[in-house]
Amino acid sequence: MCGRYASFRQNQDLLDAFKIGRDAPDDPELAQWEASWNVAPTTPVRMVVERVPRREHAAEAAEDSGPPVPVRQLRVARWGLVPSWAKDPGIGSRMINARSETLLEKPAFRTALAKHRCLIPADGYYEWRPPAPGAARTAKHPQLIHAPDDGLLAFAGLYEFWRDRTLGEAAPWLVTCTIITTAAEGDMAQIHDRRPAMLTPEAWDAWLDPTTSALDARAMLDARPPELAWHEVSTAVNSVANDGPHLLDPVPPKEQPTLL
Repeated sequence: MCGRYASFRQNQDLLDAFKIGRDAPDDPELAQWEASWNVAPTTPVRMVVERVPRREHAAEAAEDSGPPVPVRQLRVARWGLVPSWAKDPGIGSRMINARSETLLEKPAFRTALAKHRCLIPADGYYEWRPPAPGAARTAKHPQLIHAPDDGLLAFAGLYEFWRDRTLGEAAPWLVTCTIITTAAEGDMAQIHDRRPAMLTPEAWDAWLDPTTSALDARAMLDARPPELAWHEVSTAVNSVANDGPHLLDPVPPKEQPTLL
């Protein structure tokens, strides 16, 4: 699974990396977003989407160049997907991840896979490695998993819109998202049997393209993931109350467990 990650690059860095032009609609929540080295479920996160601009912007585009077309955007969503049909938004806390193997079957994710795909930028994520057999310590050891060059990672994700129907049309929309996971392989499986599904830059356009079918999008998740590296970090990351660049620091060798 993926239950904690780091995302600290500036908004402009992401706009450049994902080739988001100045004509993309602004999300007012982006100005309030704060860098985090310990992003936790149910908090605001950034995502990259391709959507037709809102009505007023679409009308302007239609006058200039015909029917509106999807525009790549950087938006903010709450981590933990709430399906449009849910009665209670609290369900989102149980849907921070979506298993790639069942996306086409689960009602909570099936529609989103077809219509609401996104990329969730990350600078690394945390996973807790079980202690080695015979190790002196029995607690799990947090690992920071990241690109070998500390480059940007792009998690495959889904997003949805929800609002409280009991409040009528005036109810505000809640935008939520989930990170897709898939089976870990090789050495990565020794840390955890699941990992976030990640897409390389060559696949970003097709994944975000609304015309890509759900079947084709699902098949993209089976592609070989980018190379990853990892190192043990302090157990300070275990608490969501802790945040800051120091969480990325490797644990000094003398503090790491000694195998028996």
